[in-house]
Amino acid sequence: MNVTNVTANADAFTCNAYLVEGDRTVLVDPGAMEGVVDVIDGLTDELDAVVLTHQHGDHVAQLDAVLDAFDAPLYAYGEHPRRTTELEDDDQVFIGDEAFDVVYTPGHADDHVSFVSESTLFSGDVVVHDDGAFDYGSFGRTDMPGQSRERLIESIEALLEQMPDGVEHMYAGHGDDFHGDVRDVVETALDRAEKREPKYPDDE
Repeated sequence: MNVTNVTANADAFTCNAYLVEGDRTVLVDPGAMEGVVDVIDGLTDELDAVVLTHQHGDHVAQLDAVLDAFDAPLYAYGEHPRRTTELEDDDQVFIGDEAFDVVYTPGHADDHVSFVSESTLFSGDVVVHDDGAFDYGSFGRTDMPGQSRERLIESIEALLEQMPDGVEHMYAGHGDDFHGDVRDVVETALDRAEKREPKYPDDE
């Protein structure tokens, strides 16, 4: 299974958008980078699916452009006019070469889901390896309207309950990829979130 961050060279703010090549070529979040369609087109001729972790603008601004270019089905938890398959908690989707469990992980966004297989976690924004607040285990911000630190903590706990011990690859919505003991990174993020301290003190 080959994973490429197709927004790695973005000049403007975007999420990490991951093209996963394998038995099923799938895009996890299209992101907000203009020109992402050209980057994807340079790597593959078709997409078997686009799956969304959530629908914040930095994750879906280029969604219509990608769907128009590749005529791919859209998998999403939250309602969307172009959604072809509704994701639910405990569903299973095939990404690349592996079956991934869908874990409902709200708190940062009401429609947030994460995808976890025997080896890999696509965590969206619920947990990231590093960002401007923390390195080695950070969590999605919860200081904006409609967000909840308490729900985020419950989501990280649920993710840990469902995550196999052997997960070694983590692809988050922001920050760097991580390869190693993913459970330890997620547990570190949970510990920090449980302190209830502002993630960005200047903004809260």
